[in-house]
Amino acid sequence: MNRALFIVDVQNDFTEGGALGVVGGDAVAAGITRFLNDHAPEYALIIASRDWHDAEGDNGGHFATGEPDFVETWPVHCVAGSPGAEYDPGLETSAVTHHVKKGQGVPAYSLFEGVTDDGARVATLLDDHGITHVDVTGIATDYCVRASALDAIGHGRAVTILTELVAGVAPETSEAALAELAHAGAELKENR
Repeated sequence: MNRALFIVDVQNDFTEGGALGVVGGDAVAAGITRFLNDHAPEYALIIASRDWHDAEGDNGGHFATGEPDFVETWPVHCVAGSPGAEYDPGLETSAVTHHVKKGQGVPAYSLFEGVTDDGARVATLLDDHGITHVDVTGIATDYCVRASALDAIGHGRAVTILTELVAGVAPETSEAALAELAHAGAELKENR
């Protein structure tokens, strides 16, 4: 098997009711769980990421000290160890082979910027397992899904965005992100 699945930031703070909740977040969590029930054995790696920000400080300017601009500065979210940083309860994670934490004290959007608890980097995991293709799911289409998919392309992988298993902050920016990803070479597909 030369295929990996990315599950990007399906966390309480990014689903309905969270600090930065997106519409459709809970449905994405449940959809990924159903998808894993049917397809997990098809993947050599299943990598799930979480924002995991420091409780102290502004995390390199990521947390707004005043009014957030929702582009580079954000309200406090996904603080390490908080309920908001945990996976959405609709996401069943037993099939996940690697859990990645990102944004520990610094701004981070791409899953490639994170590390596993034992310090492994995603690019190394992909190389070590001979991964040539990555399917991408998660939240938010227009931010961390976009950044993670672009990095996967940049690392020489074929990328498919499973469009029924992503949710974005806003329709316009999500559509723009998907168009950008398609232009960069990603395949947009409703499901596998």
